[in-house]
Amino acid sequence: MSPSQTTAFEAKFFEFDKPTLSERPMTRFAFYGKGGIGKSTTAANVAAALAESGKTVMLIGCDPKADSTSLLRDEPVETVLNLLRQKHKSELKLEDMVKRGRQGVLCVEAGGPRPGLGCAGRGIIAAFEALKAQHAFDVYQPDVVIYDVLGDVVCGGFAMPIRDGWAQNIFIVTSGENMAIHAAANIATAVETFSERGYARLGGIILNSREVPREREKVEELAADLHTVIIDQLPRSKDVQLADERGTTVIESAPESPMADHYRELAKKLLAAAKPTKVEKQVLTSTPVCGNDDESDCGGFTF
Repeated sequence: MSPSQTTAFEAKFFEFDKPTLSERPMTRFAFYGKGGIGKSTTAANVAAALAESGKTVMLIGCDPKADSTSLLRDEPVETVLNLLRQKHKSELKLEDMVKRGRQGVLCVEAGGPRPGLGCAGRGIIAAFEALKAQHAFDVYQPDVVIYDVLGDVVCGGFAMPIRDGWAQNIFIVTSGENMAIHAAANIATAVETFSERGYARLGGIILNSREVPREREKVEELAADLHTVIIDQLPRSKDVQLADERGTTVIESAPESPMADHYRELAKKLLAAAKPTKVEKQVLTSTPVCGNDDESDCGGFTF
């Protein structure tokens, strides 16, 4: 085992550091990626596809632009940070922060500071604290929670889904463009740092095609370097551009299109990739994880 890998005991031990978000099982994952890479479009379409399949989905926008949920609603969602400028978090109601969008997707926008003022990650921290204080996940009981996070920098509030146990898996959206690949590598480094404490792990890469030279090959090289996999490759499609112009998802605007089916398949693949590994299941279910029934191999510990 390499020094960077988390042992089963460490994973169990560091569970005590994590916030208790809900007693109800949920699949929680975050999309990270360079700004402008198509991450929010991907997140909204995946959320719509999962909701269409019968899942209760919550999409939490963690980008200061507050546009993660724009394709799911005609009216923008008031950001949590703006709401907190008007009243204390103890006075906020869940219905102020959480709005239903098309397909029934639960929409939240963290927001950010006024341009030129404050830390861009502050909205994420404030939103997460407010949602936890109001027991949002217990009230709405989502099957899937998706975080859409700006990934050019992974510090402060932007790292919260990784470092504080809010997400279980991180999926990086990238193209074959050099700056996108550079951002993806930085994000993966941050994930590795926090995964050593048993927090979120890197679930894989989503290749959002820009049709640049050697694109697939370059992203395959990136995946190999990061010891991960390409979950799916999204083709460049006019249906996506047309849906964006109309302010909606492909799932809604072109439900019979090949691109809508591609988002549906991606949603299935993400759920499959987000399932706990055998070791993680053993830790979560408090079963022996030492390879046999002799607990002496665990240093005397059973789980």
